[in-house]
Amino acid sequence: MPGDSVQDERMQKLFAKSRQALGFVPNVFLGYSLRPSHFTHWFAHFKEITQGESEISIAEREMIAVVVSAHNRCLYCLVSHGAELRIALNDPILGDRIAFDYRRAGLDDRALAICDFAHKLSATPAEMSEADLTRLRDRGLSDVAIFDISETAAMYNFTNRLASATGMLPNAEYHRMAR
Repeated sequence: MPGDSVQDERMQKLFAKSRQALGFVPNVFLGYSLRPSHFTHWFAHFKEITQGESEISIAEREMIAVVVSAHNRCLYCLVSHGAELRIALNDPILGDRIAFDYRRAGLDDRALAICDFAHKLSATPAEMSEADLTRLRDRGLSDVAIFDISETAAMYNFTNRLASATGMLPNAEYHRMAR
């Protein structure tokens, strides 16, 4: 099985939990098995951003993940979080539309503003301005929510770069999820 040669006991426990919950070990876990102590810190932060308390819904966080990953052309994250987005939305068609081209997916004003912000932060961070914050605030998002959007986009920019740099490919199972 993938990862059986990894000696770190914490990683082995995580692999076992993943096999039980998902039926497979995500390749990102296997990639990080080279540096288990780095994985421990990254995974705790990742879980807090993706599952922790926030005004930003799980689906909105997954939208950010796919928008950032599409911009960065990160195949691993686009496919894996595309699957998570389909699940979070309970709508595989909308999930795929967002992953392919969020601007033409038919999003409401709030979701479109969130995606535009995450995209701009990824593509041209030096061009961020007060107007970008105002647009989100005008759609009812608090400064804490805007921080959460920013931190989520930053996490995926980091993870995209690591996945791309290491040649990480998505698990085949992600392609079939929520279809």
